[in-house]
Amino acid sequence: MIEQGARAAVVGSGVAAATARAVYAGLRRRRRPAWERVNHAGRPVDLYAGPAVAAGTVLGALCAGPPRQRGAAVLAVLAGAACGAYDDLRGDHRRGFRAHLGALRRGEVTSGAVKLLGIGAAGLAAGALLKERPVDRLLAAVVVAGAAHTVNLVDVRPGRAGLAVQVLGAPGLARGVPVAAAPMAAAVVLGDDLAERTMLGDTGAHALGAALGVAVAAGNGRLGTALHAAAFVAAAVAGERGAGSG
Repeated sequence: MIEQGARAAVVGSGVAAATARAVYAGLRRRRRPAWERVNHAGRPVDLYAGPAVAAGTVLGALCAGPPRQRGAAVLAVLAGAACGAYDDLRGDHRRGFRAHLGALRRGEVTSGAVKLLGIGAAGLAAGALLKERPVDRLLAAVVVAGAAHTVNLVDVRPGRAGLAVQVLGAPGLARGVPVAAAPMAAAVVLGDDLAERTMLGDTGAHALGAALGVAVAAGNGRLGTALHAAAFVAAAVAGERGAGSG
């Protein structure tokens, strides 16, 4: 079983890395103004790393792990990427859950609300695939959505999201969860992020984080999942305080 999982992880890694590089190269040949940005240092960059890592993670996950883990990962990644892309292309400048929930109460559906509701729903669906008991499914949902949010929170400078991906994914690999290999390998395009040629954007950060959340939930029992859920909630609270003071 361990050898089978290791083989699946190797295959998933190869597929994820190759797909991410191919999609990224293809997108750069067809540049579109909507996917162009100026980074923190004032340099022009693109957001093509986002859809590239999402595609790589999806195809890599399809090659790794039991069917329910594969299904949960694909669902979570596609939802994270879609909600993130909506924010990248149509998002506003409001920050923090309170701002977006306040707008939602007034009848305005912001890009932040789309992410909150969309990724939250995907987390619940992924949790239902990964766990049997209702409380475990809920904890898994918090982990999936929380990991997606956490990777997005740290994606504020080149390389930080890539480091978070490797740190969050490594324990899953150590526990024999091959689906963890897909986001770690898809992040190969982050070499271009470090060189300040591209950015993950919300598309890539949420996609990678959601996949890692699936790996965390799949590799832990109730206690471990609960501890990770608490950590991600704490990160979200800290990010909310930072948004409120920014």
